[in-house]
Amino acid sequence: MVHPLRPRALALAAALVIAPAIAWSQTAETPTDTELPDVAAQTDDEDAAALNAELFYEILVGEMAASVGDPIGGQALMLNAARQSNSAQLYRRATDMALRARAGDQALAAAQAWLQAFPDSRNANRYVLQILVAMNRIRDSLPHLRQEIDSTPTPSKPATFLAITQLYSRASNKALAAEIVETALKSQLKNKAAGPSAWATIGHMHLVADNQTAAVDALHKAEALSPGNGAAALLALELLESGDTSAEPVVIRYLTKHRNADMRMAYARILLSKERLAPAEVQLTAITHEHPDYADAWITLAKLQTQTQRWPAAEKSLQRFDALIPQLPAGNQNAARSEAYLLHALIAEKQRRFAEAMAWLDRIDNGDKLLNVQVRRASLLAQQGQLDQARQVIQAVPADTPAQQRLKQQAEVQIVRDAGQPALAYTLQDTLRKQFPEDNELAYDTALLAEKIGNFTEMESLLRAIMARDPGFHHAYNALGYSFAERGIRLDEARTLVAKALDAAPNDPFIIDSLAWIEFRLGNSRQAQTLLEKAFALRQDAEIAAHLGEVLWASGQRSQALAVWKKGLALNADNDTLRETLRRLGVTP
Repeated sequence: MVHPLRPRALALAAALVIAPAIAWSQTAETPTDTELPDVAAQTDDEDAAALNAELFYEILVGEMAASVGDPIGGQALMLNAARQSNSAQLYRRATDMALRARAGDQALAAAQAWLQAFPDSRNANRYVLQILVAMNRIRDSLPHLRQEIDSTPTPSKPATFLAITQLYSRASNKALAAEIVETALKSQLKNKAAGPSAWATIGHMHLVADNQTAAVDALHKAEALSPGNGAAALLALELLESGDTSAEPVVIRYLTKHRNADMRMAYARILLSKERLAPAEVQLTAITHEHPDYADAWITLAKLQTQTQRWPAAEKSLQRFDALIPQLPAGNQNAARSEAYLLHALIAEKQRRFAEAMAWLDRIDNGDKLLNVQVRRASLLAQQGQLDQARQVIQAVPADTPAQQRLKQQAEVQIVRDAGQPALAYTLQDTLRKQFPEDNELAYDTALLAEKIGNFTEMESLLRAIMARDPGFHHAYNALGYSFAERGIRLDEARTLVAKALDAAPNDPFIIDSLAWIEFRLGNSRQAQTLLEKAFALRQDAEIAAHLGEVLWASGQRSQALAVWKKGLALNADNDTLRETLRRLGVTP
């Protein structure tokens, strides 16, 4: 099945955002100073020694030298003053001056002198640790990492371990970073209090280093120490995001024991990114029941319900979000209203309540949403037969950067395509593609439009070029394989192409649908039905319903076919594939 590109995956940072909440939920109190802050922002708790006039003069000259373009000379004077006064504050200042001058060796020397003078200073040790990692001297960082871990109180270790993952994930040699972190954490691994977080940290580092097997092993060890703990659940989320569904039970066990809205929301977003809409809705609904004032869950649920064309439910969820906007931070409220109004407008538009949709758009005064607003305005005009005016609305949007101009062109293509002008849409899209000849996303969209107008040679050429540039772009394999199946040609090759796509995305319902359609074309109706039932369970989609219904119809299961087609029509009565299937078979469900 050929489909527009969908979101690939949730970024790793999205999962990490919730880590502090998870870590805090496992401890009574976690002081914020256990984290490894940016070196330039650190404060020191060591008392400064009294400074005499000569030292003040040396400090002043150092500061002046730095301010007039000689930061290294100024830093040397500051370090000398620190040594003379034995002042932790001046050591830190000398280190900061070298860091701002991007003089790594001088910064490290100053931090090491500071640590030598104050061997029990956690701040000094942290400076040395972070500078070594920044300089990619990962092995040299091991004793300082151990010192940081050993000096952290047990209740505060989860927060420190999180900071460690963030620090070492920046290392260029990810495998070595994982090895050093695991070595440093060995003393913590059997500790029931700190062990789960330690194992989760090790697992995260292995995942960053593309060693998924080691990451899964670390997950199991974290779970064995403390079943249902938050650190293991966070690692499981990261594994699930990377495509390892075996980690999912760990997330579910955690959510069964803990009503953690942030963790549940992160899980729901990953499910959405994998096109697993039904289980995502279960999680979002659970959040709205457990935490009825959690605004993000309500608008995400409204978007999901809009995507599945359940208009009354979407409007109800969105109204709940509207009511919660005043409770959001003041700086976020205007953007939240704009997002809500856009969704209100889309819901009204999809129900052909065009005047209402335009009224919602008129309420948006957020300049950052200008293109989105004008795209919706253009869509309304195009649906009322005013395509030229719709295109003019898009073209009139200011574009200050090449990226904004590209978005404008893409929006115009979308408006023209949705208005039923595939030839013009292809021409506009191909013009855009030629501006970015190596862009696989643009090439893919152009290929879909080439197929739409019957230019199969161009479609195949574009998709083959994508495969050559990026063998991991699985949508290209699926699109070409499905196109062969639709035309009833090269079915063995089609099966190979789609199977390759399915290896990359084993739970993608649209790719499963493509494979099922190939099997049906090859005469394997029973296998096709099994695959289509799986695809339809994963994603209630009108096109999958069209295929499943036809397979059931062809095998004599007429009543079941009619029931599936009725579900498909309820999902999207305007779906081209479904309408063409019913017309060809002469069926009126």
